Amino acid sequence: MEQTYFRKGFGLKRQVQPLIDAEYHSRLVDRIRARGYTGVFGDVTVRLAQEFGFCYGVDRAIDYAYETVRKFPDRRIYLVGEIIHNPHVNQRMREMGIRFIYPSDDGSFDFSHLTSDDVVLIPAFGVTQRDFHMLRGIACVLVDTTCGSVLNVWKRVEKYARDGFTAVIHGKYTHEESRATASQVTRHDGGRYLMVRDMSEAEIVCDFIARRSGRLSAEEFREHFRDKATRGFDPTQDLDKVGVANQTTMLANESLAIAARIRAAMVAGHGEEYASESFRSFDTICSATQERQDAVEAMMARPPDVMIVVGGYNSSNTNHLASMCRDYTVTYHIADAACIDTETGAVRHKPELDPHAPEVIALDWLPEGPFELGITAGASTPNNKIGETLARLLAIRGVLSGAAAVEATGIGGGIARDPVHLPALGNRAGGP
Repeated sequence: MEQTYFRKGFGLKRQVQPLIDAEYHSRLVDRIRARGYTGVFGDVTVRLAQEFGFCYGVDRAIDYAYETVRKFPDRRIYLVGEIIHNPHVNQRMREMGIRFIYPSDDGSFDFSHLTSDDVVLIPAFGVTQRDFHMLRGIACVLVDTTCGSVLNVWKRVEKYARDGFTAVIHGKYTHEESRATASQVTRHDGGRYLMVRDMSEAEIVCDFIARRSGRLSAEEFREHFRDKATRGFDPTQDLDKVGVANQTTMLANESLAIAARIRAAMVAGHGEEYASESFRSFDTICSATQERQDAVEAMMARPPDVMIVVGGYNSSNTNHLASMCRDYTVTYHIADAACIDTETGAVRHKPELDPHAPEVIALDWLPEGPFELGITAGASTPNNKIGETLARLLAIRGVLSGAAAVEATGIGGGIARDPVHLPALGNRAGGP
């Protein structure tokens, strides 16, 4: 009988790795990292965060996608949603012949056109229990790239449901990962979940935990969380026992603060003994997200004059990195290098945390004279996009010609290339 479910690839990593390296790596970024994450280009001192870009889970998902194309050259290959939240990586998937299945407005997928002869990639975010069982029922080949950190959260949420605890999930209810995480409660009869976006929503929950009432009536509560909770959720009963979890890419400090606030509400309303028995919480921020947030905090001990955060606008972890940087210095969150116009010197960027917020254009955004530039990127941003961004910025400063920068970014097709005529990196005191 043909094996139809794969979670460990196909043993083709050595064959696909050279292509992945050629398409996503950056010699320029590697050079700066090798010199202590700092380089001097003319009057621009560039500082890279100590951790940035692709994480292990993203590397694994991309690797498995490339292996799948190589393994099944004669089959239709589909992807549920997006492999990760980076437009360039997803476009590369399309160029490889992978077909995308996008969700409807309510987050559901239509698999009616799939057959047992097809191959389906499950993205790094995972899929809901319902979608997984539907795909298994079709008997198509499933290649599961769900990140291990996401799976760890699923185990926590599933255990909450098994033990009769409501899972309160800090996350974005429209995000694929949060939907998949919440669905884990359906493994057990009576499993319940509630998603909170931020501390403001957590406070609404805390009102009911402490007093069984609050600023909203029970009916208003249900309406507010209508798309964010188990159907028929009753805040007067379903918050008696609570286990907190989170979308792995949220701000760690915010997730921890929400958990602490919910526990404090239990203590205030029902006492310490009750809270000890009826509250559970585990830090389920993934290690890569935490490392990238910690690296930004370390960099902000001496903030650069300007900070650039590179990554998709729908990338949760990238948005949170940008939000952190804005607390310390002038920050520009750009989707990619094309947001920097080498002719006008302008930059298109997203100034707000909301992924749907419109881009704005900034002119004269770089300081006159010598300055420090900090760069980081979300876990779904490949290094070549960071290198391309730096090349364009250096073109604006006259360190690199505009034509060479455009060539370096690979605009107009082909594999992106690093600039080959950059000046030698300057040395800093104490640097290698």
